[in-house]
Amino acid sequence: MTTDLPNVFDASEATFARAVLAQSEQVPVLVDFWAPWCGPCRMLMPVLEKLAAEYRGKFLLAKINIDDEQGLAQQMGVRSVPTVVLFRHGAPVDSFMGVQPEPAIREIIDRYIERPTDKLVAAAMQAFEQGNRDEALAAMRQAAQAAPDDYRLQVRLAGMLVETEQLDEAARIVQTLPIDVQTEAEVSALMGRLEFARTAAEAPTLSALQRAVEQDPSDLGARYQLAARRVLNGEYEAALEQLLEILRRDRTYADDAARKAMIKVFSLLGDKGPLVSRYRQQLSLALH
Repeated sequence: MTTDLPNVFDASEATFARAVLAQSEQVPVLVDFWAPWCGPCRMLMPVLEKLAAEYRGKFLLAKINIDDEQGLAQQMGVRSVPTVVLFRHGAPVDSFMGVQPEPAIREIIDRYIERPTDKLVAAAMQAFEQGNRDEALAAMRQAAQAAPDDYRLQVRLAGMLVETEQLDEAARIVQTLPIDVQTEAEVSALMGRLEFARTAAEAPTLSALQRAVEQDPSDLGARYQLAARRVLNGEYEAALEQLLEILRRDRTYADDAARKAMIKVFSLLGDKGPLVSRYRQQLSLALH
């Protein structure tokens, strides 16, 4: 299945090192292992070729017929076709098997394509980790302005703004994101963190809240604020304990705020893991 498309070529064991490994140092190389007798291969290949033409050299597509290159297919661990492996900097970094929807393939490719904003983002992240927050925000704002349709940059900027307690600007950015982006797990978690930050911004210090709860265990407002501060400190178990205690004392406190907050904490934790499982069970017991 040959083609005259630019950025698409047939590869073999003899050319693999030069055509795939060496070129992957410059751009991602997507390697499609296929066979002439494979129906799904004939469905997938036009999609890959379309993307290669659309991306105009931002990635290369190498096609390998496993009937002709059985040794190479075996070396690469190919057990069925189509199998697609993405190479970057001389090594396989991602893969999928079978026919996949075009948006899913785009998402894989986009992870490894260098963008003009990548250096700005890297500089922003480095500055942020070093405590140079003004410098970090300036670089991230520049990146977001340079690529306004890249919603991941908007989300990263909003995350930095939450960390620096610039909550109104963070909220404005999140509210302007498309609805389908707002429902993604990363953005939902960010929105939860933003709400905890708003609660903490109006609260006394952590030590003052601890004293308030010790002196009056029925002070549910102080407990809720303490939970918010614990979340922002990354002390998720301690936060969940406070929220669970609110539920036990008053199931309806602040329009079901404790239950809603626990669900937000689960989202921050990726909705998985032993901590989430344990407290999800305790939440269910507290509700019933």
